[in-house]
Amino acid sequence: MEPLLRSPSFSPAKGLPPYLDVAGRRFRFGTIGGQQKVVVVVMTGLGMLNSGVTTQLLLTLFDVKGVVHLGIAGNADPDRQIGDVAVPRYWAHTGLWNWQRYGDGPDNELALESSGDYTRRLGSLNFTDYIVGADGRPDPATGSLLNAVWYQPEEVFPAAEKGGGAPEARGHAFWAPVDARYYELSRGLEGRLRLERCAGNGTTACLPRRPVVARVERGCSASVFVDNAAYREFLRARFGVTAVDMETAAVALVALQQGAPFIAVRALSDLAGGGTAESNEAGVFAPLAARNAVAAAVELISLID
Repeated sequence: MEPLLRSPSFSPAKGLPPYLDVAGRRFRFGTIGGQQKVVVVVMTGLGMLNSGVTTQLLLTLFDVKGVVHLGIAGNADPDRQIGDVAVPRYWAHTGLWNWQRYGDGPDNELALESSGDYTRRLGSLNFTDYIVGADGRPDPATGSLLNAVWYQPEEVFPAAEKGGGAPEARGHAFWAPVDARYYELSRGLEGRLRLERCAGNGTTACLPRRPVVARVERGCSASVFVDNAAYREFLRARFGVTAVDMETAAVALVALQQGAPFIAVRALSDLAGGGTAESNEAGVFAPLAARNAVAAAVELISLID
């Protein structure tokens, strides 16, 4: 959040206190890019729980027109580069699982599946597929006591006043869409912004090309920092995701239930699980990615009337 607060595009809102502290969060009031409309800026905190709670507080405390979420993310798309800003159309929480017992397979019903609580529709991660033999090569013939985890949609309870059902009327959602109008407005960011290419901060590290803003189909989140190439490739193959982070899907799911327009811009700080670097690239490029995310978010906010 600091890159946004330090940006010359952000100014304190006139006639309002600089901030309001509630439940451990600081909600800052300001304007973006010299516009007169007031924005409320708040740090979600790390992980799905923090970001979900913060988003609900934001929507409960303030009469906001919409939510623009920004930050950095790991990259699962080989066609994208560190520093690029991804604007996904859909977000999923990929950390809600039904962990299948050892000995059962894909044709076996999951625990509580018959009651509608769980499903095999979204597929599984089979740990046996990732066992490596003594020769260093995959050895799927060897079983794993961990067996498999099956991905699950979130339970959602759309607010009745936002067009949902009665209280406690349960639904399910795996892919939470961003606001269609916001997503269309984000088209104006592609090819328009001059994003940063060199890390700075005392290093000489520069990217092979200047980063760009790219509208993509999907991103995913879970309270897990993904620094594993095999899981990155699995997420890409199974779900077609580009951005992999720890917060956005929670923001998206809260916005979905509360009927709030929502979009997220996530700058790619590393190739999740590593590229050619010996260690995770985020240590070098996270500050650059954060600045690029701010540049894209500020421009997008200026397009929203």
